[in-house]
Amino acid sequence: MQGRLVLFDIDGTLIDTRGAGLAAIRRAAAELHGEDVPNLDLNGATDSGLAREILQSFGAEVTEAAVLEFYETYLVFLGEHLAGGEFEGVVLPGVRELLDGLRAAGASLGLLTGNIAAGAALKIRHFGLSDYFAFGAFGDDHHDRNELGPVALARAEAVHGTSFLAEEAVVVGDTPKDIACGQSLGALTLCVATGNFGRRELQERGADLVVEDFGRAAEIVTMLQRYFNDRS
Repeated sequence: MQGRLVLFDIDGTLIDTRGAGLAAIRRAAAELHGEDVPNLDLNGATDSGLAREILQSFGAEVTEAAVLEFYETYLVFLGEHLAGGEFEGVVLPGVRELLDGLRAAGASLGLLTGNIAAGAALKIRHFGLSDYFAFGAFGDDHHDRNELGPVALARAEAVHGTSFLAEEAVVVGDTPKDIACGQSLGALTLCVATGNFGRRELQERGADLVVEDFGRAAEIVTMLQRYFNDRS
């Protein structure tokens, strides 16, 4: 995996907050607009896209100031929910072992997530994963998840001082939107069925590799190594 870039989604892939994020979004909407938001599809969504959707649902003008106000309010509630203990979130099975194994094999690790950068930092710090990730592309970089791949490549180059080709990257996630993001970049897509989509559906949506969970971390590292070796 030397010279390879592995980009991870957060929610449903690395961690499960048990609803802390959605609760924070709903509280922010109620705080700013006086009522709850309509049903939201969080699967692979970006926070900037959700903020715009929420503002539009209340008939509010979508401005940079309004979006930033929503982020700030959301972050306050997200921090409260993570720290408060009412949502018993977890790091998903095998995650730390997989991250350790990839790093030991020489891979560079980053985030590619719909979370805004500050929200991502809150989550990975709360769950003790901060040391694994020095950079990422986030939901406040662009509202379209498919635009985040090139951002991640550029940030990886800035941190490591070397460029990474898209075909040397792996996008890891748990939703069809993660697959589409990886495909739009031209990267390998590895999906894990620990979110709201089963293994078969992820395969049907075009993921290159699908695993039930990361419980067999060493085997996943070996599988990725073989994939890239076969393409060399």
